[in-house]
Amino acid sequence: MNALEISSVARNYGGVRALSDVSFSVASGTIHSICGENGAGKSTLIKCLSGNITPDAGSVLVHGEALDFGSVAHSASHGIAVIHQESTVFPDMNTVQNLFVGREIRRGRWRLDHHAMATETRRWMAGFGQDFDIFRPVEDLSVADRQMVAMARALSQDCRVLILDEPTASMTPRESSRLLEILGDLRAEGVTILFISHRLHEVLSISDAVTVLRDGRHVLTCPAGDIDEPALIRAMVGRDVPVRVRKKPDTDPDPPTGTTGISTGQKPPPLLEVNALTLSGAFEDISLSVHAGEIVGLAGLVGSGRSEVARAVFGIDRYQSGSVRIEGELLPGRRVRESIRSGLGMVPEDRQHEGLVLALSIHRNLVLTAAEFHRAIGIVDSGWESGLVTDAIHDLQIKASDPSAPVETLSGGNQQKVVLGRWMAMNPKILILDEPTRGVDVGAKAQVHELIRRMAGRGMGILVISSDLSEILALADRTIVMREGRISGSLTRDQSSEESIMQLAFSAPAMEDRS
Repeated sequence: MNALEISSVARNYGGVRALSDVSFSVASGTIHSICGENGAGKSTLIKCLSGNITPDAGSVLVHGEALDFGSVAHSASHGIAVIHQESTVFPDMNTVQNLFVGREIRRGRWRLDHHAMATETRRWMAGFGQDFDIFRPVEDLSVADRQMVAMARALSQDCRVLILDEPTASMTPRESSRLLEILGDLRAEGVTILFISHRLHEVLSISDAVTVLRDGRHVLTCPAGDIDEPALIRAMVGRDVPVRVRKKPDTDPDPPTGTTGISTGQKPPPLLEVNALTLSGAFEDISLSVHAGEIVGLAGLVGSGRSEVARAVFGIDRYQSGSVRIEGELLPGRRVRESIRSGLGMVPEDRQHEGLVLALSIHRNLVLTAAEFHRAIGIVDSGWESGLVTDAIHDLQIKASDPSAPVETLSGGNQQKVVLGRWMAMNPKILILDEPTRGVDVGAKAQVHELIRRMAGRGMGILVISSDLSEILALADRTIVMREGRISGSLTRDQSSEESIMQLAFSAPAMEDRS
């Protein structure tokens, strides 16, 4: 018997077709991946299966029994558990409370067994290779750690069909590998897994079967061994997606000023200069620079301090010592507005909590920062705003039928494009990108990479933080590697490889020139 029989499922949002006559089956005790571009219908299908929404047509059988749509409780009673792309943990609670909320272990009728719950929580987190403080509020954890907590909560319940939506998007290769091992163990125990990921190498390495959706329609379902990555990409996007790698300075026939063009002679002064930046418990003695037109990668394991450095440089968090300069001018610490006025922008790692105002429209989110600064100097121009929004939606290919719709209605990848579009409107001198393509499909990822290259080509300095080493290698002119809050080394493009970056990520810090 199949775990899932999905038959003719359709769902429209106003005039937008999210799903159209989608039908396929999922064998019990297998890992079945669902692939597609952002906006292909993957998230809508998950919401139907989890009971969050009711489709306009179609049916689903779970182990032969009809699923009542629109009831989260009914889906859960069938053993369906979902780990969403954006973590759904309770930020004010600690890990123990998150794992056992609503199903607490008790001693007798009234007393909670805190020791038993803590012991079980440690067992689950140890299984993920995590050893952080389980009594620390989850909001203080990194995005990857919060995702781990959400996964532990889902896996600790008696689920028969586990749905994972981009679970490895914020994880290091080692963390991702550990998760895939856990999923393999669950499959061996008879759990059926629906795996949604834009990391196609993971899809093909772990899946028994693959289903592709495109524009809300079912394109194919086949054994994973019958398809390779190029064919899978063609099925997803309907075309070939070229793989771009940044040219070496000595092979670029007409290098732009600054970036790859700084191959001979004296470098101009850096746009961004960070000197001996220190925040106790987070990072220490961080010195780096970014020149005009240069893309600098900041790599390292999750928890190495990369995001904390970015937040401090941008002015979100206070640092204890050191300095940040933009074009030689000292930037005051913890003053985001001053950072923006000086020409510094930042796309944060956590787009939903830090990058977007979910209840506001796509239009308002796109113009939020630029419009605020225009109004500050007495300029309010609705025509300018409309043109900015139209250009951003076109240039970034944001899949949105109506710019006045709440941004929370967009898929994760399209939300990320909105955050990028907001900073494009500001045209900053330096842009910090923290996990710029997390949860973005292969086609959109190529578009974002091309956009980053174009911005650098126009002279913008860019600092890219990414857990995806292939992204760092494709984009960065130089790569700075962090380990345990310190810089462990710096690599030129010629020196950079997955092996050399990971060696520095695990090695002791080295004293060397990082400028």
